[in-house]
Amino acid sequence: MKIKQFKDEPLAHYSYALISNGEMALVDPSRNPMQYYKFAEENNAKIVAVFETHPHADFVSGHLQIQKETGATIYISEKVGVEYSHTPFDEGDEVKIGNASIKPLHTPGHSPDSLTFIAEENGETVMFSGDTLFIGNVGRPDLREKAGNMKAKRVELAKQMYNTMQTKFNDLPDDTLIYPAHGAGSLCGKNMSDASSSTLGNERQGNWAFKDQTEEEFLEEILKDQPFIPSYFGFNVEINRKGALNVQKAKYEVPVKLYVDSLEEEGTTVVDTRDGNVYKKGHLPNSINIMARSEGDKYETWLGAIIEPEEEFYLVVESVDQIDDLLERTAKIGYEKQMKGVVTLSEKVSKSSDDFKLEDFKSNKDNYTIVDIRNESEIEEGKIFDDAKAIPLNELRDRADELPEDKPFMVHCAGGYRSAAGSSILENKFKNAKVFDLSEAIKEFS
Repeated sequence: MKIKQFKDEPLAHYSYALISNGEMALVDPSRNPMQYYKFAEENNAKIVAVFETHPHADFVSGHLQIQKETGATIYISEKVGVEYSHTPFDEGDEVKIGNASIKPLHTPGHSPDSLTFIAEENGETVMFSGDTLFIGNVGRPDLREKAGNMKAKRVELAKQMYNTMQTKFNDLPDDTLIYPAHGAGSLCGKNMSDASSSTLGNERQGNWAFKDQTEEEFLEEILKDQPFIPSYFGFNVEINRKGALNVQKAKYEVPVKLYVDSLEEEGTTVVDTRDGNVYKKGHLPNSINIMARSEGDKYETWLGAIIEPEEEFYLVVESVDQIDDLLERTAKIGYEKQMKGVVTLSEKVSKSSDDFKLEDFKSNKDNYTIVDIRNESEIEEGKIFDDAKAIPLNELRDRADELPEDKPFMVHCAGGYRSAAGSSILENKFKNAKVFDLSEAIKEFS
């Protein structure tokens, strides 16, 4: 049994290929299947199965495209309620991939329809735990109150997670390898380890969720301090239940326009992915600066947190070299269908941001309305500026009216990435006010 882990860095998503005796199965695949096809070719293996632990909220799966292109069978819980061709796969079932046996456990808690897959061959046991068991933690229970055919309240799911952790893995050996669907940085859980895998023995010793505790104690811990929920999460659950379009076709249906200095549709949102310093020198009206300079920028997460599902937008890129990559990253969360076009900008674009003088801010902080756009959990740990107005970035478009307009705005986050988006949002809202981005200079104050 050969297992390959694939990591999508911006979404901290892990997917897997399992090969046994010339047959290959995928677990929780990303939307674009090409990396799996290449791996199959390299190993002279045929893709025969796709296993889905649950309908994911934070990314779009490529399971339906893989089925159509390879003939692979999709195995998913009947509880998900999908209509596409699949084989229902629930506790008590078993399937062979080569010489490996795959069995599902019903492990609700993150979602009511979550499965964990147990793979065994020649005495080796592997667990693909999806969003149920992470390294160092468990999946959050608050994402299925509004999405999916099986909706469940967070307390109800938290109780199910308690039962899962108390009962579902007891018969598995300590040397069972654990491969989760996410790692540190994912919004599908909190306080995850940087490790990409573990053993059940290690988690039984070090993961708080395995500790001997009452249901009440478990609920108190799992329900507190969960990250915010981006707007696109419920949207992706539904896409994954129905099955996504072929990603190559979907991407290349998006129009491309070069050397743009204005847009015909006034008022349409523009997502500008360029570096903040370049953006500030010249950009289109109604732009939001969600930087996508490298995989280190969490473009996917913030696109899906700031732009609403089905909200139309144009995408600005620095160079034509970035078009394919940015279409790919946008399609990961299913937003390619709402794109009106990908554009590069003409040198004639003249709308610019206000010049920021750091020394003036240091000397005259009272002359500014300071806007802290960090997440609630960050703000609870302490403000950086005592008089700052706190509105998390994902809520800023809806709550900007709460801010006074009598002073220039100074926007800050924790490291400088989010404040580029936050300051551009306020520029759009307050046409007659000066808006400044503290950017990376925040490090001088924190």
